[in-house]
Amino acid sequence: MHKLGLKLWSVNTDNYLREAKKLYNRGIYDYIELYIVPNNEDKLSTWKELNIPYIIHAPHFLHKMNLSLKEYEENNIKIYREVKLYADILKAPKIIFHSGTDGDYKETARQLKNLNEPRALIENKPYKLMPAIKGKAYVGTKFEEIEYIINEVGCGFCFDICHAICAANSHGLDIYKSLEKWVTLNPNLIHLSDKDISTEMDFHLNFGNGTIDFGKVLGILPNNVPITIETPKKSKKNIDDFIEDVNYIRAIQGGIE
Repeated sequence: MHKLGLKLWSVNTDNYLREAKKLYNRGIYDYIELYIVPNNEDKLSTWKELNIPYIIHAPHFLHKMNLSLKEYEENNIKIYREVKLYADILKAPKIIFHSGTDGDYKETARQLKNLNEPRALIENKPYKLMPAIKGKAYVGTKFEEIEYIINEVGCGFCFDICHAICAANSHGLDIYKSLEKWVTLNPNLIHLSDKDISTEMDFHLNFGNGTIDFGKVLGILPNNVPITIETPKKSKKNIDDFIEDVNYIRAIQGGIE
């Protein structure tokens, strides 16, 4: 049975904290994956007080961290220091990084290697950016790019299912055969949400609102690798839809809460 994680952002201290603690105590999920919004060190003590296991997600290019471009390196290091602080204080065993946008995956590997972060995981990405986002394309969209980064850096792998499906559509690959190939990189963590499998765009949906065959997907994934559920939260006051998504996955696995 996979451990399941709740995805939250470090700025979510005003709405989801009480619900997150309550659901953790009920055994609904096993850890929080916390995305770090830069310049919010003041919120760290609040997250520590929850006394819940954490995995840390470093900021991506929308928050000015882009490992694929050399001109971002100084700022990347500055942002990383805050990410490291969160990971150290919260005793997180893993830190997830994106490869960046509009740059070179070999530059991503160079910068990530220079961070000398033993907890690092690199996440695969879709090829196309969302229509409202300015830029050319994500880096780390192809199997060979992520494989290179893993081998060059000596880091682990965060396998995002929706991103892999988007990339398969962009590159003209069979979706489920592509997922099988990604699994050969031995993921340390999995990101899971639903989507329309016919599109290249990375629209995360609650389970059952897309067209992914989760019975097939869960059959492809290795056992006992943690899964972070990355589905939308419709309410700013509760995370009841997260409970529904947990039960959806548990039912496919053979039992629900």
